[in-house]
Amino acid sequence: MMFAVAMTFIDQTIVSIAAPDIVRELGLSASGMQWVVNAYLLSLAAFFALGGRLADLYGPRRVVVVGTVVFVISSVLCGCVPKGDAAQAWLIAFRALQGFGAALLFPAALAVVVAVFPPERRGRALALFFGLSGALTALGPLLGGWLTGWTWRAVFWVNVPVAIVALALTAWARISDRRRPGTLDVPGAVLMAAGMGLCVLGFQQAWAWGWDSAATWGCIAGGLVILVAFVRYEQGVRHPLIDLRVFRDKAFTVDAAVLFFSMLAFVPLFFFASVYAQVSLSASPNQAALFLLYFFAGFAIASQWGGRILDKQGARPALKTGTIVGAVGFALWAGKLTDLSMHDQWPYAALAGAGIGFILAPASTDAVNRAIGPSYGEVTGITQTVRNFAASVGMAVFGTILTHATNNNVVNTLESRGLPANVADNVAHSITESITGNGDSSTPTGTGPAATAARNAMNAIRMDFAEANQWVFYGMAIALGIGFLCAIRHPGGRAVTPRAETEPGGVYEKSPDQRAASRSDPRSHEADA
Repeated sequence: MMFAVAMTFIDQTIVSIAAPDIVRELGLSASGMQWVVNAYLLSLAAFFALGGRLADLYGPRRVVVVGTVVFVISSVLCGCVPKGDAAQAWLIAFRALQGFGAALLFPAALAVVVAVFPPERRGRALALFFGLSGALTALGPLLGGWLTGWTWRAVFWVNVPVAIVALALTAWARISDRRRPGTLDVPGAVLMAAGMGLCVLGFQQAWAWGWDSAATWGCIAGGLVILVAFVRYEQGVRHPLIDLRVFRDKAFTVDAAVLFFSMLAFVPLFFFASVYAQVSLSASPNQAALFLLYFFAGFAIASQWGGRILDKQGARPALKTGTIVGAVGFALWAGKLTDLSMHDQWPYAALAGAGIGFILAPASTDAVNRAIGPSYGEVTGITQTVRNFAASVGMAVFGTILTHATNNNVVNTLESRGLPANVADNVAHSITESITGNGDSSTPTGTGPAATAARNAMNAIRMDFAEANQWVFYGMAIALGIGFLCAIRHPGGRAVTPRAETEPGGVYEKSPDQRAASRSDPRSHEADA
């Protein structure tokens, strides 16, 4: 199962390194490339809970196989995208299908791990299972940099041998399919996917439509209204897609909130940092991957430290430490972006990575351990949905900020070099959309005054892009600062590891919040039984 889920974690970051090459060869717009990254994250968030429910109804082994097949076929089709007008729609559509395959695969694989390990060994097994995700997320940029040297299409094709081995191991393991009674909450799945999709569409397209556009705010407000309707609908369903009773536990709610604000920065960072390195620092894809290693060095060390804090003192100290360290790290890193020196930035990148490392494992583990009645798979479905939706929102919001700030900076640069305001605005818009990270080789062509002015200003434009990225990194620091305000509301204490409700002897100590939630909801007695 660890081999099977490897693809889903690698694909969260591997495409970011290849982004400039993909844009250059296929002629994608800046927002189009962000959609290529975001379509995967949004689909994964929207359908993760559905994947967990399907694993319950039809058996986890069967859903693992189906999810793996869907994932690898869509990966091959992503790598086979044709050049031309259809390229952008093709790539976005099959990236979304990839996310759907991952949403089937991951919760089903988790259900297998839960089923085969007895309660006394399950905590260690799950720690290894989730710990692998950080390592594989770090592997994505390195693998992407190496494969992009051959062809960017290989970042998708690399999933084929992994999937073949995963399917062979799944067959060899002879996993039994344990089904659970219930019904599929199709209306809930539709409401959640529509609400998330509309919210992200509004944030993503704000650059093109404008923040004063009715379409922008109509999408955002419409998405929020649908998500509110989803919450109300789920409360009255006998077999809901997501059991919202867990949010009555204050510690679980705080864990989820901290995860949300930290993931606004975590996954989007790979895209923005790698494009910054290739545009402003004129780095190669391999050098951009090594640039991200500074972040992961801090992440890896702090992850181990955060795990020990969780074991000894509970999640609250780790969450407070992580959000403070991360906010300071991202803020200091933002201040160094305009130095245009990769070497000068590494301490701050490592500090930002350490902040995220302190947060992810303790928050995820504490959230699962504080579940009321649902199984590991169901509760993890909630936390993973929160994480992936936050990453998708972060990509959309920070992408809009980046393109808007870059355009304003480039307009000012071109006007200072004598271009009329209307011409400068048109040229700046074109440059903002076409930045690819190819350094000096990506300068505009042509003999007119606008092309000449833009060509002569390319060094200044690279600085303009670095200054625009500062807004993004400061935004990430603010997100973690809000995460700290959430973390200080954590009630503290150590949670007792729960047992799935289908297991004999599945009784565990509940916190006062959990006991109160159980008394106030008659469905909890059914779940406890």
